[in-house]
Amino acid sequence: MTEPSRNVELKAHDPNPARTLERALAAGAEDRGALRQRDTYFAVARGRLKLREEEPGGATLIAYERPDDAAERVSRYRLVPVAEPEPLRAALAAAAGVLTVVVKRRHLLLWETVRIHLDDVRDLGAFLELEAVAAPGSDLARERAQVAHLRDVLGIGDAALRAGSYADALLAREAAPAMAPDPELLALARVAAGHAYAPYSSFPVGAAVRTADGRRYAGANVENAAYPQGQCAEASAIGAFVAGGGGEIAEVVVAAPSRELCTPCGGCRQRLREFTRGDAPIHLADLERVRRTTSLAELLPLSFGPEHLAA
Repeated sequence: MTEPSRNVELKAHDPNPARTLERALAAGAEDRGALRQRDTYFAVARGRLKLREEEPGGATLIAYERPDDAAERVSRYRLVPVAEPEPLRAALAAAAGVLTVVVKRRHLLLWETVRIHLDDVRDLGAFLELEAVAAPGSDLARERAQVAHLRDVLGIGDAALRAGSYADALLAREAAPAMAPDPELLALARVAAGHAYAPYSSFPVGAAVRTADGRRYAGANVENAAYPQGQCAEASAIGAFVAGGGGEIAEVVVAAPSRELCTPCGGCRQRLREFTRGDAPIHLADLERVRRTTSLAELLPLSFGPEHLAA
């Protein structure tokens, strides 16, 4: 049996795919266009096995083994072209069982021997993958150097790195119970509501956001005599978050002393979309309890984000 092929790989959350695309092209990457992919993962005893159906293109059975580290890792894989994917998918599903299905839109670029993937993954959000394809017998020094170079060029920080596969993330999301809010974040939002400046509406709101690396920022709504010029609490919190270094928003609390459910307005849902994954929890609270936990995907379905500007 021949030895498997190898990649040096890296996966990261991508808050601004349009900027990543611009940087990759400026670094000399070749644009190979957009692909639509459907990966069916099967339950196997060792490694991972998936059937990839791709448009444009065909179908490929992919067997691979890879550590689940967030840092760069070596993937060993075998590719088998498939002429008739439907009967193969049915046979594997019957024999092994289906774990999950990952659907994504992939923008593919090529830099030297590195495949750059700008992925919009259904139910997960926007990601960036680097796959440095290794030549047979390579000691992987060149491939690791390529990945390190592109990390620097594309601005991929440690906080953005992701472990595991898209399938792992989907399975974890499906299995996770309803998330309780971060207590400190909930307290920050309620305190901010108490400091709101709302003399015209008499409707104080506080919002707080927690980043993927644990930082927390809060803001309140701020009104003024020129009514349309007021600022929502979510916008205030996002402004503080950006001034504090930005990154990815992993959790949101909106709090208001209201009898009705207080949800982000349409404009603030779009503001959150710029920095927040679709599955990030958004807790809607009053001053006594959390009344509902939702997500950005639920609040803003079929949303428009930075990655669509390059389409």
